[in-house]
Amino acid sequence: MEYFPPALESLVEQFARLPGVGKKSAQRLAFFVLGLPDEDAQAFADAILAAKKSISLCPVCQNFTEGEGLCPICRNSRRDETTICVVADPKDVNALERSREYNGRYHVLHGVISPMNHVGPDDLHIKELLDRVTQGEIREVIMATNPTTEGEATAMYLSRLLKPFGVKVTRLAYGVPVGGQLEFADDATLTRALEGRREM
Repeated sequence: MEYFPPALESLVEQFARLPGVGKKSAQRLAFFVLGLPDEDAQAFADAILAAKKSISLCPVCQNFTEGEGLCPICRNSRRDETTICVVADPKDVNALERSREYNGRYHVLHGVISPMNHVGPDDLHIKELLDRVTQGEIREVIMATNPTTEGEATAMYLSRLLKPFGVKVTRLAYGVPVGGQLEFADDATLTRALEGRREM
């Protein structure tokens, strides 16, 4: 990187901090931004700053919202208030909403329990979930964390915490994806697919 001016090096380093962006991708992004007209570059920078200033967490579900009020899902009176779907990140809400199959509320943890990354239960929005359940209107909590070791551990931890409240705790069924082939599925996926089978 010694061939680049310090300001360009700094820009590349900032892009490289983004998840999933390697050194070469960071360089491409930096060169792209430098090639933008001044007004487009300013609009890009302004959009980042505006989002940082105006986006906050919904006081109920912890999803992203604008300002200090409720998010659009929590404001929607047509949503089922007795069901909460627990997800790790706000982007998971978007993924589930795309399916158009779920009509309940959400709760965003903002991470999963991961001792290797020094993330414990106190680092997540678990207390807010328990507060919602103790109000007594919730009948089912759906665990929709990813089927990773950390996601499974988080789901198990939460299910143990919620059992004393008498709510039904369920887990999303995972299995063979549409268009997938059984021979390429791993053992855990096939086990989940068998466990999640339903009558036709």
